[in-house]
Amino acid sequence: MENKLDPKVPEGPLEEKWDLYKSHARLVNPANKRKYTVIIVGTGLAGASAASSLGELGYNVKAFCVHESPRRAHSVAAQGGINAAKNYQNDGDSIYRLFYDTIKGGDFRSREANVYRLAQISTAIIDQCVAQGVPFAREYGGTLANRSFGGTQVSRTFYASGQTGQQLLLGAYSGLMRQVDSKQVHLYTRREMLDLVVIDGHAKGIVVRNLLTGEIESHSADAVLLATGGYSNVYFLSTNAMACAVTAAWKAHKRGAYFANPCFTQIHPTCIPVHGENQSKLTLMSESLRNDGRIWVPKEKGDKRPPAEIPEQDRDYYLERVYPSFGNLVARDVASRQAKFRVDEGRGVGSTGVAVYLDLRDAIQSLGQNKIVERYGNLFEMYEKITGEDPFKGPMKIYPAPHYTMGGLWVDYELQSTIPGLFVMGEANFSDHGANRLGASSMMQGLADGYFIIPYTLGNYLATNKPEAISTTRDEFKDAEQNVQRQINTLMSIRGSKTVDSFHKRLGHLMWEYCGMSRNSSGLKETLASISQLRKEFWHDLRIPGEATYINSELEKAGRVADFLELSELMCWDALERNESCGGHFREEFQTPDNEAKRDDTNFTHVAAWEWRGPESKETRHREELVFETVHPAMRSYK
Repeated sequence: MENKLDPKVPEGPLEEKWDLYKSHARLVNPANKRKYTVIIVGTGLAGASAASSLGELGYNVKAFCVHESPRRAHSVAAQGGINAAKNYQNDGDSIYRLFYDTIKGGDFRSREANVYRLAQISTAIIDQCVAQGVPFAREYGGTLANRSFGGTQVSRTFYASGQTGQQLLLGAYSGLMRQVDSKQVHLYTRREMLDLVVIDGHAKGIVVRNLLTGEIESHSADAVLLATGGYSNVYFLSTNAMACAVTAAWKAHKRGAYFANPCFTQIHPTCIPVHGENQSKLTLMSESLRNDGRIWVPKEKGDKRPPAEIPEQDRDYYLERVYPSFGNLVARDVASRQAKFRVDEGRGVGSTGVAVYLDLRDAIQSLGQNKIVERYGNLFEMYEKITGEDPFKGPMKIYPAPHYTMGGLWVDYELQSTIPGLFVMGEANFSDHGANRLGASSMMQGLADGYFIIPYTLGNYLATNKPEAISTTRDEFKDAEQNVQRQINTLMSIRGSKTVDSFHKRLGHLMWEYCGMSRNSSGLKETLASISQLRKEFWHDLRIPGEATYINSELEKAGRVADFLELSELMCWDALERNESCGGHFREEFQTPDNEAKRDDTNFTHVAAWEWRGPESKETRHREELVFETVHPAMRSYK
């Protein structure tokens, strides 16, 4: 049975909802803020910005990260830029246009109110980051520079060469460490959250493993905030860092937090192709390269000539041909599928035939190599170091790869999950991007959630919940600790014959082939059976060397893969029951005659939020109906 969820969207006109919410939100006075303790798990852009903001307000914050420093968060890898509706180019941008582009980019599977709020806040994010000293690129006259990204026809993306994420993270990190120095934030490094503690229906703490000593620790608080990123590593090969996992979110899910739209995963179109069996991750080439780069393949199948020897008349600039209005700047899911179509036709390039060309020849000739280096310099360095090829002497080879996940824990307008007191920010929640995220919007969402939204919505929650000094000796904490220790003991005691990576690779292959860029009913059903068998084999034939009482990276990976094995089944169920194509969810049975996604707005204009029912039971599917008061869903076209 599908029960409906209440997103708690405020009343009033769309453009006034956030202001009305803030005007009526309950407040905690400055003296009382010092009485509350808040746990934040994850210190990337969303977590670090939230920790710095809440610490500045006077809350006592405990911040946890798996790395030795918050600077190691995967946010550092974001390259291309951050969107904001500043309209510096006077090219027609506005808050409404950013809102509409985001709704359209998500294929009309986003919540209107959240997306409009994101567009409103975008301009304040840039001001905040400039004040922190983030070195955004600037035009000759000193104004901040912008460039275009996929899915838009305006230039609204602020950037710092090809390392925008790193610079934004350093800004948030500086604010975080200022609060650490003032003792408002206590930073716990090398800790991994392995369970959520719920007392009387409210989130009141977490259980973590100290990754250096193996010690199990409990920490209590008046609220818990998760900012732990996405789950693309379920595919094994992805653009995510190796430590990126679903574990924290999944543990919360198993304690009662609904998981929304898990099948909405993004396949990024401009990634360095797979080059061997022993790779552990893939490297992204920023989408910003599509501003100046042209994507093409040979017109004839099997044309193995070097690219310099293929004349213009023998090249197919297929995105410019199929989508003349947007050209190479179509949305990510569209560009990725078109690359797959070309490879499936036999027109892929390179030694594997599983790649297409991204060619900056024309831009270099027009603007000069120095200008291109100024815009993208470190990206070219990365490409040459990884591939051994000079991208100034020939086109880059790219191919789609798992990147961002639009699915995540369900949250309402306040970013609160179905567990009161558990708030979820950034990529760990599902809220803003629908079925496909537009480029340069992930950093925008993470910083909006941390700097500008959670200070209000958390205060609204805490104002009606008195501060409590909850002892970690309570039964709920002891039960959670025992639950964590039991799983660790079970994993260590299997003593089978196969490595963690061997299971992860097999799972990743299944998911990429049958729940990746395209899905179909028969493939999903077969994959569900295969994952079930793989999960049984994992728990009977896994081998973890070493001990659990000190550093053990294989044990860490094993716990994460155990969660991926459960998540992958939910992803397949979600994809199987969504009988439509939308954004990154492309069901082969539901496509137009020209191979575009075919939505079913009659039956699937809703969020699917899943409730955990136990390891051997199918989860219960709930619905949040999506109501469009301002935009009207239409066939998404970039032609």
